[in-house]
Amino acid sequence: MDIQAALKDFKAIFDPQLEAYFDAKIEEMHAEDVLVAEALEHVKMMILSGGKRLRPAFMLAGFEAAGGTDRERLIHAAMAIELIHMFLLIHDDIIDRDALRHGVPTLHERYADWGRRKLGLDDPVHFGNSIALIIGDMLFSLGNDILFRSGFPLERVFEALSVMQRIVSQTSVGEAKDIYLEYRKHATSAEVLKMYEQKTARYTFEGPLHLGSILAGGSPTLVQALSGYALPLGIAFQIQDDILGVYGDEQRIGKPVGSDIVEGKMTILVTKTSERNGAFKKEVATLLNRGESLTAADIERFRTLIKESGALTEVQQLARTSIETAKEALKGVVLPEPTRAFLLGIADYMLEREY
Repeated sequence: MDIQAALKDFKAIFDPQLEAYFDAKIEEMHAEDVLVAEALEHVKMMILSGGKRLRPAFMLAGFEAAGGTDRERLIHAAMAIELIHMFLLIHDDIIDRDALRHGVPTLHERYADWGRRKLGLDDPVHFGNSIALIIGDMLFSLGNDILFRSGFPLERVFEALSVMQRIVSQTSVGEAKDIYLEYRKHATSAEVLKMYEQKTARYTFEGPLHLGSILAGGSPTLVQALSGYALPLGIAFQIQDDILGVYGDEQRIGKPVGSDIVEGKMTILVTKTSERNGAFKKEVATLLNRGESLTAADIERFRTLIKESGALTEVQQLARTSIETAKEALKGVVLPEPTRAFLLGIADYMLEREY
């Protein structure tokens, strides 16, 4: 299966519905508050400016894996996970101090600038962060409401809503761990991989597959089998994300290359390099501590250290092994052939993606 074509086709179906949903909410909000309506306009632009729609596509895959047939209803319900995704990203952008998302100013940056220009604020950063936090919370509420009103049998909706809360709770644990490890300035590879499972694998892969399967009335056995596939695949996805964050193309990934270094992130690249020997560990730590003063030459030196230490090769192999584990988990699971082809194709695509 041509996964990029499949995702593009899904996005072509999904995005117009998402855009129409935002248009209706923005019109509704104009009667309540113009600033909030404008903020939702910016969120709409952020969402539609990029993203592969992996999460709603996985939600559809989980639905069809469990025998679900009402694709139209599911695709509408899948907007819920995309809104939850944006809620988490908006908060994550504040934490990471990111200025761009899909090449568009992040919400907190947009309103910091707005507060500076329109209100002449002495502390526009706090204003921008405050507006972004509130709009993020609104998206969380809207996402839950979409599921609540999805029209599936109530017992399935109730279970799906419970799973959605668990997804956000687990992701919050991973986010907290990410922050803690960054400020502690030390982490083991085992700690980082556990954080990847909590912060990325569960809400990007496992959660959407579970939501779709539950809404179709899938069995606990199927849900468990989907976890065996989703969790290692999610770890491989995050590993590839780390690699692209250092070696990728800024125009394609939609944010500055090296931003993880500026933020002092404890990624698997950092821990695997630091575990090599004291010299690598010391120099990597020095670069991670430079923050905003980091130069292009520093980023290039960081790249060289990762390669020379052998960490890049090891981490790439870890991603490949994780993908093979994910694919192995699907053996013996009864699935519709198009769904199996999609899930296996996504696994193969993970190591090839460039953004």
